[in-house]
Amino acid sequence: MTYKLDELAGEAGVAPRTVRYYVQRGLLPAPEFRGKDTSYGREHLARLRAIKVLQQAHLPLEEIQARLAGAGLDEIERIAAGAPPAAPAARCAGPEEAAGAQAPAAGAPRGGRWERVEIADGVELHVRSDAPERSRRIALDIESRYSTLAPKGSR
Repeated sequence: MTYKLDELAGEAGVAPRTVRYYVQRGLLPAPEFRGKDTSYGREHLARLRAIKVLQQAHLPLEEIQARLAGAGLDEIERIAAGAPPAAPAARCAGPEEAAGAQAPAAGAPRGGRWERVEIADGVELHVRSDAPERSRRIALDIESRYSTLAPKGSR
């Protein structure tokens, strides 16, 4: 079966804009072009549903892309049906882990410069400029998770 963009988005429960974004990011293959019409197929729908399931497991888009990259259609449909992902689901670090990730090594100088990550109106994270890469990823992960709940302009 083939779908037009609006039909595919409706079946998958996402906005057409999301479909285009996922194609741009490489999470979905580019659609087929048939004359004036663009068509999407079974694999596109399965991938969209699998992406949704993996997002509900709190996986970031980069991890989802990596998991789906090597998967065949059967595996993608299995994930889309709600089967647990092959690898353990990623999760946000708890406060203890986050604090541990931000602690400088013994004797390491503390940076005086901080970067601000705005999460919502009145809510922001501060990340030291010399913070470990893991700490930066935690901040960006929190920001990206919130942005899916409250898109820009609704903050």
